[in-house]
Amino acid sequence: MKTGLQDSGRDTAAIVALAGDVDGSLVQRPTAAVLAEEQARLERARAFAVPLLTGQLLDTGEDALHHTEGVAAILQSIGASPSMLAAVYLVYVGDYLNRPEEAIGKAFGSSYAGLVGATRKLVQIQRNARDALVDEEMRAEQTERVRKMLLAFSKDLRVVLLRLASRLQTLRYYAQFKRDCPLVLARESLQVFAPLANRLGIWQLKWELEDLSFRFLEPESYKTIARMLDEKRVEREQVVHLLREQVHGLLKRHGIAAEVQGRPKHIYSIWKKMRGKQLDFDHVFDIRALRVVVPSVRDCYATLSVVHEAYRPLPEEFDDYIARPKANGYQSLHTVVYDERGRSIEIQIRSREMHDHAEHGVAAHWAYKEAGTKGYGGVSAVGDFEAQVAEARKAVLRQLLAWERDFAGQGGDAGGGVFDDRIYVFTPQAAVVELPKDATPVDFAYTLHTDLGHRCRGARVDGAMVPLNTPLRSGQTVEVISLKEGGPSMDWLNPELGYLRSPRAKAKVRAWFNALAQQQTIAKGRELVEKLLQREGRTATKLEDLAALLGFKSADALFDVVGKDEYSLRNIENVLRPNEPAPPQDDFIALKKSRADEGGSKGGVLVVGIESLLTQLARCCKPAPPDAIGGFVTKGKGVAVHRTDCSNFRQMAGRHPERVIGVQWGQPPADKATVYPVDVAVEANDRQGLLRDISEVFAKEKMNVTGVHTQSVRETAWMTFTVEVSDSARLAHVLGVVAQIPGVRVARRK
Repeated sequence: MKTGLQDSGRDTAAIVALAGDVDGSLVQRPTAAVLAEEQARLERARAFAVPLLTGQLLDTGEDALHHTEGVAAILQSIGASPSMLAAVYLVYVGDYLNRPEEAIGKAFGSSYAGLVGATRKLVQIQRNARDALVDEEMRAEQTERVRKMLLAFSKDLRVVLLRLASRLQTLRYYAQFKRDCPLVLARESLQVFAPLANRLGIWQLKWELEDLSFRFLEPESYKTIARMLDEKRVEREQVVHLLREQVHGLLKRHGIAAEVQGRPKHIYSIWKKMRGKQLDFDHVFDIRALRVVVPSVRDCYATLSVVHEAYRPLPEEFDDYIARPKANGYQSLHTVVYDERGRSIEIQIRSREMHDHAEHGVAAHWAYKEAGTKGYGGVSAVGDFEAQVAEARKAVLRQLLAWERDFAGQGGDAGGGVFDDRIYVFTPQAAVVELPKDATPVDFAYTLHTDLGHRCRGARVDGAMVPLNTPLRSGQTVEVISLKEGGPSMDWLNPELGYLRSPRAKAKVRAWFNALAQQQTIAKGRELVEKLLQREGRTATKLEDLAALLGFKSADALFDVVGKDEYSLRNIENVLRPNEPAPPQDDFIALKKSRADEGGSKGGVLVVGIESLLTQLARCCKPAPPDAIGGFVTKGKGVAVHRTDCSNFRQMAGRHPERVIGVQWGQPPADKATVYPVDVAVEANDRQGLLRDISEVFAKEKMNVTGVHTQSVRETAWMTFTVEVSDSARLAHVLGVVAQIPGVRVARRK
């Protein structure tokens, strides 16, 4: 009930204006042509949707067209533009199209298509979670739904506004046709949607969501309070009207320009006060209530003084929310006074700016703070428009973060919040970025763009320079300072320094260094191949043709395995000199046995099904027990034993499968030792003392080193150690120790 002089010009919720129009952006002052275009778009969307929606039923039992019209009417009542109303029709018609996003994108543009897709996904998530709820203890599904809602909001405010209006229309449907509303839906409306509308400042929706939900959850209590309100309605309206006239005249005599209104009564809020303060209906003070809106904060306190002089106040019912605002930014003075007949009445006193915030929500400080000409939807045309939009969106998101914490805290478990593991921060343009908890500016940069992450060298958080390993918090604004070119630091991969929290960012840094190492390996391999061609007098040979002849997809693929010492240059020589005799004896390695084994033994390698056949260990892959091995019959040199993962073995087996033969490791006598040479490759940052440190590890682990080859390329050391082992399985432990040496990037068997 409102009995006072209303300012009907302020009927657009600021959050609605902030949601934007067809492309999600705001305009300061659309022309008549733009408005006409919007209206035409609305009519075209409705004409497109009506034939498809007619006769269809939603899962709630509602007529689809009636529901759509109702949602559009609700949004129109809070000031939505024609473009947004067009979105309503397109969202609901999506359920009756084969490829809704594609069809709507072609007919109405990508922004509408994205809105349809986001809303449909959110609706499905809500349905699935609601269906999964079986008791009050199962809150995980609800919490996940809140997260999805928030993420949808961060991309497009229209999604949340549509869902709020849709839920209110559904509750109206159940009330109008006197049908029983599912309790889970009513409870969700009261616990999730109404608080969301409250945090966003869409008060018109908030109160009605609460009252209708309460009607279905507590039908007897609802009817009792409604009956009490109705019985005293005439008397109450008379009292409020009389007191409104008295207060308005009183303030006018004191030179205070005031707008005095009666305040509507909401059943759910009355019931909460009756229950929370253990009061009966007659002692709920704001059954009769006035709202006084004045120009300034000074006028608020002046009005309070005048009212308290004229009427007897109830001191314990005074609240100063101007000095101590509520969590969602609400400000006002609340007092309860008695009239001359001893009847209590609550009076709220607030400035115009406070009233705008109370009526229009957290975006109101942006939409109404500027003096001067107002643009579309109450948006000021004065000042830095984009900066105001950014600040407004940040304010809204902070309230949504607070709303989520409110919601998560209802269950009473300290660790149950959605954002225990996620944070939401802003770009300077107010785009929302989701990150893991304690993420850093480097994580933020990689989330925006891989190249920006590589070039990141500094950051400002809320305008202040901070170290790159500073943990971020929700609601902060982060600006990345980058070079024109460059790469990441190896320090970023050190978990003790705390530069990276995001697995995705860590993977991108590793990929950069892997690509750099591969480039160095390819350069090394190219150099070795080109030197070989020079020695052979074949410099005219095309490298791509040579690689194809050897079975590689490209020259770089050949250089890569050659640079890693995984492919013998002898294979290239054999191709360049096809008429040469078989490889010399040193291409194979005889088993090195202990001196006590001079007479031979039954250890070593056994050829399956053949006894006393000469076997040699291939030098290219140097197998050792318990490696999986295979044999290849050579010309005059017996069986060459390779590891089955050896690239040379795979290529020879592919060309001559008939020469492959099964082999297995023999069991050496217990009193006699057999050792095998194995090559180990180490890649590290080149530094003084590196070779000494690695050698000390091998000595400590009692592994004999029989050969060392080192090469340094662009401050990267490439080392190959030949060590003797009796069992290659033990080598993995030793390589793990080597990998812990400062500067070592990779330690692996070749």
